[in-house]
Amino acid sequence: MVEPVKVVELTSALQNNARDLEQETGWFARLLDTRFKLYFGQETDYKSVSEITPPDLGISESAYAGLLRDYPLAFAERVAIVLALLPHLRPQLLDIFHTKNKTFDRRFSEFGGIVNAQGDFMPTVETLVFILAGADLQARFELQAMFDRDHVFAKHNILRLAPQNQDTRAQDTKTLDTKDQGESFLKAALQLSQQCLGLITTGHARPAELSADFPARHIETQLDWDDLVLHPDTLTQVREIEIWLRHGDTLMVDWAMSNKLRPGYRALFYGPPGTGKTMTACLLGKATGRDVYKVDLSLIVSKYIGETEKNLAHVFDQAQNKGWILFFDEADALFGKRSETSNAHDRYANQEVSFLLQRIETFDGIAILASNLKDNLDVAFARRFESIIYFPIPRQVERLRLWQQGFSPKAQLEETVDLEKIATQFELCGGSIMNVVRYASLQALESGGNLVTLDTLQRGIRRENIKEGKGG
Repeated sequence: MVEPVKVVELTSALQNNARDLEQETGWFARLLDTRFKLYFGQETDYKSVSEITPPDLGISESAYAGLLRDYPLAFAERVAIVLALLPHLRPQLLDIFHTKNKTFDRRFSEFGGIVNAQGDFMPTVETLVFILAGADLQARFELQAMFDRDHVFAKHNILRLAPQNQDTRAQDTKTLDTKDQGESFLKAALQLSQQCLGLITTGHARPAELSADFPARHIETQLDWDDLVLHPDTLTQVREIEIWLRHGDTLMVDWAMSNKLRPGYRALFYGPPGTGKTMTACLLGKATGRDVYKVDLSLIVSKYIGETEKNLAHVFDQAQNKGWILFFDEADALFGKRSETSNAHDRYANQEVSFLLQRIETFDGIAILASNLKDNLDVAFARRFESIIYFPIPRQVERLRLWQQGFSPKAQLEETVDLEKIATQFELCGGSIMNVVRYASLQALESGGNLVTLDTLQRGIRRENIKEGKGG
């Protein structure tokens, strides 16, 4: 059952967004009416659409107003956002673009747009240019910068373009590079990203999807803190990160510490595989209502000069101002020690590390780097971590908890199974213990019952020891 406080928060978010978007679409309707009157030479109180002032949402608590504050958007960019929203909010406001040119018995070419299979008008870049610039060529040329790859729209995955031959209702389209596509970018449909659309309508951003433009995967867990078994000292340090996640904004803004402290938070989790580093990152996100993204190093690291920096920049750019937790597993592949400079390749590799240092230093979210060995990371990174937390192999008391909590309540352990003896005898990490639990449970089900035998557990432990190079 949903907790009442969450229902209240959700309702408030919806109300705030609905209120502000009502004002925004009303402003856009006046702007659109003015553009058509100016274009067809009808009487109007304005000489330019830019004279129609948008609503002042400076102190609003809506997610939409937050977007406007996080990425200070100019008049034209704000128009672009609303235009891309209209098919989802007020599609009837776009019906005016179905107006036909009686001379040629067809829609006006200068209106742009695409009519989809349902007969709905879907705005394109040409539509936006018409609204903002009309027939003014210089203004039309200036608007092209809005769709450069280094513009805030593309860098932060806010607004993107789709080719005309693609379903304009799809929300997973990559940013269109019109030079590569060989078609006029003016014919590309305007699309808000899934994440942005969710944020400024429901107040909840939909998770970003793994792609070449965003090489990170959304991860989460159904478990809770009680399911996490860590050394007490480790857990205490992890809880300190949770305190930052809960109160960092208050510290930086209300306490005016932003001019004294760096933005964001950087932590290093190090220790053997399977000791709970990934699960801890997921639980920090779950406990504080933040999305956690595991960076896919296979899509980040490139042998080509400059590509690694560019790939990582995509992640940091899209995560900026969103409060995400970025989790870099096996981080030494990206943040490893710089080598002595003996050739051009070494110089470029060291430049990559320097670039990463700069980006992680200025990132305003939470970056968690995970490594098996702390010494594998460049020393320059160590100085920049707010927390360096060791995840050791669990002790006997923690291993016993893992064994006791690991099995389903429906599983029945054979009488000869002594979990305390197993926990004492075999030094396994949490991940390995759960692999044994999975194996033994499946063997019990395959046997047609629910009995977990000692022999099956021992076979599972031998399998894990062999995997870890410990022998059978």
